[in-house]
Amino acid sequence: MTALGVALDDLRSDVCAANLRLPAEGLVTLTWGNVSGRSADGELVAIKPSGVPYPSLRPEHIVVLSLDGEVVAGELRPSTDTPTHLELYRSFPGVGGIVHVHSTHATTFAQARRPLPCLGTTHADHFAGTVPCTRPLTEAEVNEHYELSTGTVVVEHFRDHGIDPVAIPGVLVAGHAPFAWGSSPDKAVDNAVALEAIAQMAVLTATIVGAAPPDLEPHVLNVHYQRKHGTNAYYGQA
Repeated sequence: MTALGVALDDLRSDVCAANLRLPAEGLVTLTWGNVSGRSADGELVAIKPSGVPYPSLRPEHIVVLSLDGEVVAGELRPSTDTPTHLELYRSFPGVGGIVHVHSTHATTFAQARRPLPCLGTTHADHFAGTVPCTRPLTEAEVNEHYELSTGTVVVEHFRDHGIDPVAIPGVLVAGHAPFAWGSSPDKAVDNAVALEAIAQMAVLTATIVGAAPPDLEPHVLNVHYQRKHGTNAYYGQA
């Protein structure tokens, strides 16, 4: 087998394993979710096939495509969300994995068209501030190319608001559901797990203090984010 073949096999295995984490982490119902991963050279993307139940998913089922959407390997149809993933990869060079799920609490914020503010240090450990919510898609955008337009409004929001997709590795698509990403498929799933957890905490916090809980103090937020992700991070082992 060629080096490219080995690399693709490894990518498909990694993406399959990350997809299988979704039901294990309680992030998906039925087949409502998918994980993709980008190759080391940044030129190829592997993604879950459309509608395949998680218990039967195998590495050979994972579909590999170019960034332009041309299928390179795999016999099944890729996820219907593939154009969204590809648009994010084309626009966010530092991203190596993307997750889309309809997890209950994060999706609740998306359906409410509300960003998810940073209320505490749990949030700050993964996201350097508010997780944004996009604007709704227009009828023309939906009719022209729904899935591609979903990616376009995400990219538009991050660009127009000067948000770093590495520091804020997730988004709520208005009326839809969350996307999260990371340096690898596995890291993207970690961020999707964190996004659902902090969304649940935010909902519960609002039941105690009302509809507008206070944001975490910026100096505390910064310390928590930087100690895990900053230049001089000291969380974990060397």
